Amino acid sequence: MKSNQSDASRRSFLLKSSTFLTGSVFLNSIAEALAMHDNPNEKMRIALVGLGVRGVNMFGKQVKQDYDDEIEFVGFCDINPGRLEFGKKYIGASCPTFADFDKMLVETKPDVVIVTTVDNTHHTFIVKALDFGANVITEKPMTTDEDKCQQILDAERRTGNKVIVTFNYRYSPHRQRIYEILRNGEIGDVTSVDFHWYLDTSHGADYFRRWHGFKEKGGTLLVHKSTHHFDLLNWWLDSDPEEVFAYGDQEFYGKNGPFRHTNCRPCPHKNKCDFYWDITKSEHMVDLYVNNEHHDGYLRDGCVFREELDIYDKMAVQIRYMNGVQVSYSLTSYSPYEGYRIAFNGTKGRVEAWIKEKQPWEEKEVDELRLTKNFGETEIISIPHGKGGHGGGDVRLKDKLFKDPSMEDPYRQSAGTRDGALSILVGIAARNSIESNKPVKIADLTDIKLKKTGRGA
Repeated sequence: MKSNQSDASRRSFLLKSSTFLTGSVFLNSIAEALAMHDNPNEKMRIALVGLGVRGVNMFGKQVKQDYDDEIEFVGFCDINPGRLEFGKKYIGASCPTFADFDKMLVETKPDVVIVTTVDNTHHTFIVKALDFGANVITEKPMTTDEDKCQQILDAERRTGNKVIVTFNYRYSPHRQRIYEILRNGEIGDVTSVDFHWYLDTSHGADYFRRWHGFKEKGGTLLVHKSTHHFDLLNWWLDSDPEEVFAYGDQEFYGKNGPFRHTNCRPCPHKNKCDFYWDITKSEHMVDLYVNNEHHDGYLRDGCVFREELDIYDKMAVQIRYMNGVQVSYSLTSYSPYEGYRIAFNGTKGRVEAWIKEKQPWEEKEVDELRLTKNFGETEIISIPHGKGGHGGGDVRLKDKLFKDPSMEDPYRQSAGTRDGALSILVGIAARNSIESNKPVKIADLTDIKLKKTGRGA
């Protein structure tokens, strides 16, 4: 299914070759295409599929408010008619709505499709959009298994159209500073990394309330959540992951709970459950989910102790990189505080951080890195929090996407399909390793040619 490729609005976002590109090169190619546009003042035509909370907020209302001079929403698509109606009103756009994605493509002819649906459906919409002639901006994770990942890689190569994966974590100031320290060789050659991420009993539990609690839909937290973390490692280390071995189990949520029900609102145990969540206290969540659950049966306040939940709540992963770096990673989903500890060990020193994102004590409004050289010299580097979500990453990411795609990218923070693929492939390999109790080689999962170094070139 192809639209008229001679339309100026579509030609502005078609790239000039089918080369398999990564993020910064992709965006430079978009900028080159913009220069060829018949009407450079024409707005980017965007269609959005998936009007859940991420779709209507980060990629809906916020984009409409902040980039109205640069973009135009031409269509919204969702399988839930109630969410579709509310989402359109909430975002404040006058475009048509669709239950049928193919019909939306044909009737609206978007330049770019934004995909914010359930994770295991991302590949369907990405591939269809690429084949139609549009470029794609997709929420992470790019998809949930190796076969779907290969379908996306094949479609991008086949069509010459491109995919950006929204890795906003790369754009936060303290993570950029870590990238600079490593690139500048301040700790010599990196040899190993200790990386431990903690989700608290609010954020962590929420994954078990939602559809993310089912492996089929979200691929487990090793794919849905850890894709952020594995992408950071790949980006920081400038090397491709080679082999993965992992352990994982569910020992806190799901069947481990003392009692259970379908969801929180009618639960007879609400007065004694530490995880009772009253969704009705949020007007936005009621409008988006509660008022529309009769359409599809999705209960946004699902019980975190449902026995059918089948994802891990504790995970430990060993990763070996092509350049020899060894990584010890863990993810815990029931911590009393939220954030992560990370340390890079090098031949000339060590850089480490404890990044506190939410905790039951007061903290300074800065992130701190400790850089210690071998034989004693040490330095605390304080980095103010960025404005906006994800430590300032959201604003910087969206400026690059919607305001100025030609913006310079000296830290290679823009992420394409290769980045998106290799981040999820670590999680997929970890999941496969847990299930098989064997190490998994990344090269066995897709046809991506792995690089020892210079992966961003």
